[in-house]
Amino acid sequence: MTEPIEPFLTSAIPGIGGRIRTTPEDFQVDERPLYLPCGEGEHLYVKITKRGLSTTDLIRRLSSMLGVKAQAIGVAGLKDARAVTTQMVSLQGITPEQMSRLKLDDHILNVEILARHRNRLRTGHHAGNHFRLVIREVAGHAAETVPVVLEQLVRRGVPNYFGPQRQGKGGDNYQIGAALLNDPCRRDKMNRAKRIWYLNTYQSFLFNRILAQRIGRIDRILVGDWATKLENGACFQVEDAEKEQPRVDRFEISPTGILFGSRVSWASGEPGRIEEAVIAEAGTTRDALVAAGKACGFRGERRALRVPLAELEWSLNGSILSLAFALPPGAYATSVLRELMKTAVIGT
Repeated sequence: MTEPIEPFLTSAIPGIGGRIRTTPEDFQVDERPLYLPCGEGEHLYVKITKRGLSTTDLIRRLSSMLGVKAQAIGVAGLKDARAVTTQMVSLQGITPEQMSRLKLDDHILNVEILARHRNRLRTGHHAGNHFRLVIREVAGHAAETVPVVLEQLVRRGVPNYFGPQRQGKGGDNYQIGAALLNDPCRRDKMNRAKRIWYLNTYQSFLFNRILAQRIGRIDRILVGDWATKLENGACFQVEDAEKEQPRVDRFEISPTGILFGSRVSWASGEPGRIEEAVIAEAGTTRDALVAAGKACGFRGERRALRVPLAELEWSLNGSILSLAFALPPGAYATSVLRELMKTAVIGT
């Protein structure tokens, strides 16, 4: 069984089809740092450009080549293997001289030594990603439909679905997470990182289902929503939707969906009923989700139903569409591509 296909925001507009990742150069990602190293400390920050290599594999290679434990290597985000990606990496106890002796090859294309810092780079410590993507063999109507789709995404926002890569090749990681909810013995047999990973995939599955129920109204705020502020991520509960809607229209705030946990606030009103209905359809309850969060030590959070599409550039050369855009942390480029292509799963 695979994860259900999420509805499109631009479902009334035909997809352009096409192929992505014909070569890794067709999918380029530049991670933007949240901060730069201060110049002192035990962690050396470097910027690495890699090709055809996942971030996990990069960590393994650096660990082996430099003789350090993987736990001493920090990254802000995980990047796909079938791409050319640039990201910052922190290395504890490594000197610039050691890094300068690192050999480049077809997978590690460039290493730029930045400076030292006091803290390890941690997940989420980046300001988003800039993408340069190529879609080949697009439909003949692309010249007419691409600008219409992109205009809607810029104006209304990109549906903030979790990408299919989160659910694994079989698309069913979330089912393991669901099974762990009511099976403490099975949870206890896993290490903490692994059980949280599977429960996170179940969080993602439920969030995507909530977003699917709101897809036609991702740019509408409702009474009972928890709204998030674009500038700092702070959340507040909406009491007067009519008053707050102009801020939504200006993309200052957006409605959110729940990523369950022990402490996160649930929506009320109509948004709350949607959240309750989704978890009931999935065969679980709020109490079970809260209990799992407590047992596994994660609080949960609210996630925006949409994200802004920024710095957009595009060009069409025959049947080849080139795109460039920026997305905030945690957002997937696949959410943009699927609206254009109208294909179910377009990459892992």
